[in-house]
Parts: sequence; C-alpha cells; structure tokens
Amino acid sequence: MKKLLLLMALLYTGYSYGQITFTNPIMAGFYPDPSVTRVGSDYYLVNSTFAYFPGVPVFHSKDLKNWRQIGNVIDRPSQMTFFGDRTSRGLFAPSINYYKGTFYMTCTNIDKRGNFVMTSKKPEGPWSDPVWLPQVRGIDPSLFFDQDKAYIVYNSDAPDNKPLYPGHRTIRTFQFDPVGLKVVGEEVQLVNGGVDISKKPVWIEGPHIFKRGDWYYLCAAEGGTSVNHSQVILRSKQATGPYVPYEKNPILTQRDLDPNRKDPVTSTGHAELVDGPDGKTYAIFLAVRPYEGNHYNTGRETFIAPVKWVDGWPIINPDQKEVQYSYTADFKEVKQIAPPQSGNFAYRTTFDKKLDQSLLFLRTNDTSWYRLDKKNGLTMRLLPETCMGLGNPAFIGKRQQHLTGSASTEMTFTASQPNEKAGMLIFQGEYNFYYICKSIKDGKQVVQLYKGNRTTKGMDLIVETPVKVKTLQFKIEANRGLYNFLYAESPGKWKILKDNVDGKFLSTETAGGFVGSLYALYSTSSGENTKSTASFKWLDYSGNDPIYKQK
Repeated sequence: MKKLLLLMALLYTGYSYGQITFTNPIMAGFYPDPSVTRVGSDYYLVNSTFAYFPGVPVFHSKDLKNWRQIGNVIDRPSQMTFFGDRTSRGLFAPSINYYKGTFYMTCTNIDKRGNFVMTSKKPEGPWSDPVWLPQVRGIDPSLFFDQDKAYIVYNSDAPDNKPLYPGHRTIRTFQFDPVGLKVVGEEVQLVNGGVDISKKPVWIEGPHIFKRGDWYYLCAAEGGTSVNHSQVILRSKQATGPYVPYEKNPILTQRDLDPNRKDPVTSTGHAELVDGPDGKTYAIFLAVRPYEGNHYNTGRETFIAPVKWVDGWPIINPDQKEVQYSYTADFKEVKQIAPPQSGNFAYRTTFDKKLDQSLLFLRTNDTSWYRLDKKNGLTMRLLPETCMGLGNPAFIGKRQQHLTGSASTEMTFTASQPNEKAGMLIFQGEYNFYYICKSIKDGKQVVQLYKGNRTTKGMDLIVETPVKVKTLQFKIEANRGLYNFLYAESPGKWKILKDNVDGKFLSTETAGGFVGSLYALYSTSSGENTKSTASFKWLDYSGNDPIYKQK
C-alpha cells in the first residue's frame, strides 16, 4: 500500500527523469518582454501587459518548461490603473529580481510618471504600491545586485538629448538603494547608440547586467522590436564600464534569414540569460510567429533557446541559424498543475468560484459590474462604456495562443433595446476587432457581426440574422489569416454567421502597437444606462497548430 501511495505521489507531482523537451513558444500568445530570475531551484517569470489589468503576471517553474501563474504584481486598483491609455500603452517591459529575501519588480508606466519599483516577500504577492523613480528617465529598467552594491540600468535618451539619427538611444545606470528604493549618486552612461554607433544602431533597450567569473556582461536588445530585432552582448571588468562589445554581435537575430521560409520565427530579442537545472545557460526571449509576411495575431511570445559560451562570450541558439520549435536538455521535467501554455491544447474555463488569474480586463478590475456563481457562471452588467473607448468596459479577455484554433461560450441574454449587445470579441485594439453579439432589431432578437472602424471611431455591421432563443452559443475560429464566426441555438449545432473574414485586420502589422489578440466576453449598452445583464456559463479554448502535429 505504501509503495502504491508513493507511486501515486510521484505521478501527481509530475516528476520524470531523463531528457526534457521544450516546445516553443514556452509561453504562447501575448506574453511579451519576458524577464526571468532564479531563486535556488525555482524560476520566476514576468511579462508586459500594457493597458490590461491585472498587470505583470508572475509565473513559477522548476524546469523552464512548465510554467504556472501564481499571481500578478499589479492586482489592486489602488496600486495603479490605466484609464485613458490605449491598449498598447501602460506598462512596458518589467524585470524581476531577488535579493536578500525580497523580490523586486521594475517597470515603466509609459505615459504616467515613468519608471517605478515594487517589492514583495513572496513572488505570488501581495506586492507593494509602486515607488516612483523620477531620476530614471527612459524605459526598460532592470536591477543588478553585485555583492554590496546594486544598480538600476535602463534605456534612455541620446547624450544631451541630441540624437544623431532616429532611434539613437543610450543605456545608462544609477547605483540603487535596495532598502530605501531610490537611486544613489550620479547617472553613468554605459552604451551610446549600440554596439557600433558608426552604423547608426537603433533602439538599444531591455538591458540586463549579470556577472560571470571576473566579467560583467551587459545584454540588451537592438534594432527595434520587429523584424530587425536582435540581441547583443558587451562586457567589462566593472559594473559601471567601460563596456566592450562582442566582435561577433549580434548573439541572436533572425533578420538575415529568408522571410519566405516555412513556419518562421522572427523578431527575436529582449532576452535574459539564466542558468538551467543542468548548470547550462539558457536564453528566455521574445519572438513572433507570422503566418504571412509580418502578419501575426498572437502578439510577441516567450521563447527559449540554449546558450553556448565561446571564448568568454554567450551565443544564443549556437547550433542552428533558425530558432527551433523544440529543444532538448538532459535534466528532469517537473510538471505543474496548471493550464498548459505551449504546444496544442484545449480546456474549459468555468466561472463558478473565481476568475482565472490569466484573464484580462481593460485598464482596471471593477468588481461592481460582474458576479460569479455556479448556476449562471459569469454575469455581467451591460455598461455604457465600449471597447472603443479608454475606460473600463464590461470586457474579460483570454489570449489567443495559436494561429489555428477557436474560442466559444454559452450566453444567456435578451436585449431590450438596439443599443444593448452582448457576445464575444476577437480584439486587438480599440478599432481592430470583430464582435459577434446578440441584440434586438425591429423588435426581434438578432445575432450580429461587427467590425471596428478607426476612421469613424465606431463599428460597422457586417451581417445579422434573427434568432428565437434566449441562450446562445458563440464560437470564433482562427485559421491563420482568416476567421469564422458561428452561433448555435441548440448546444453544439453550429451555424456559420460569416466565414473567411480578414484576420490581417487583427495583426500587429495592420493595427500597430505591441499587443496580441484576445478572445473576450463583452457586453455593452453603447453609451446609455441600463439594468440589463448577460450571463456566460463557460469559455472554451482550443489550439491546433499544424507545426506541433509534425513533431
């Protein structure tokens, strides 16, 4: 009996020994600007969330493959909100560190007071209120702890605010007081322009300093977070420089590869290096998966690749030119009880107890407009705010994590006025979305499909059809650059409302900005007050990318 219990315990905790296989991206969908830190045998990861709330998710792993969300750094409106911010504004590029029993998260609120630091004794929180750092002028701050000193390093303006060319930036540092949470002394410039200013490098950013042996390394992104993105490395004998660049930079890029190659991974950069359980170095970085040209709807995602040290310099992805969809390593896998984040998967989110930590609101979480219960699931009040505004609409989103897949829900709602609408969005930004919803027209309940319109700052009706039931199911299917919108008046008996709708409209290339697409449950009274509500029983998600079937 004891042997059986031991076997069951081992299976439950998910320990396996031997070779581990990473599947890229390790965090699929809109999980950009990763930062990772190691504390003993534990790894913690954070990502940018821009104007979504809660802000800066915190993930835990034992093996760099299986990640479980344990909290959010910004989960209280009293810490900050993002009213007035468009979806691609708000929080840029967090960094997580650990020092003497305290976790530190540094970040940039791009349009509101700039850079700040927050702390917690536990990575899952609660995290402190922000402490603002007005002297740290720029973006992408991160901390480096060096024995008895600490430093904050960041992207900043060109020297004397006189750029020699567009995109001319610097990397700078202050000494940092980790107890008083303030900068100390004078600002020091570490890098001007990039690796070689004579070549006019742009957007040196996302810097991290670490020490290996007798060398201090400065690892940063260069080229801008698109197809020319890259990672570069410099080193010095002192934390404050002077830093000398590696003569074979960049240490990671995909910009020189054939853009027409099959299943490309592009825009690689914004990396942070970390030692794995096997003692070898790995890079955690962002990249994207375009389905045509530079069109991708899943946003910038979190990837992993091995690192090889050559003559004292780290080389990311040393054995191939192309970033791979899978890598292997010789250490044990430690699975977690958590929703999957990589490869193909499907699961149902229910709303009987509490909201999943990965679900996103726009700009804040106001609990007054929704409730959860086992019978009805998620019940939303229809709010006057819309997803086209800069407030807090009745919107709860889940990231699109696959190029090919679907999301569906069951909704109970009866509209009393044409301005009342409830249903599902596929949402990239304020005017780059499609909305399948139930409403009323000429006294009859209808299902409608709308498309956002940036020119009119509204949305255009594409198609509508009458329905007779109070409870409907909606489904949105993604197939790379095309989307299908379906509804069912009886469970599972799907009817196509509109198929082969242009998905490039939802891509970053078309919409601009830095975020990925979300499937969202959304209800609105379109600027007018109402007491009407809509209830959503569940949210199903399924991802089925062909690339993973080939493995």
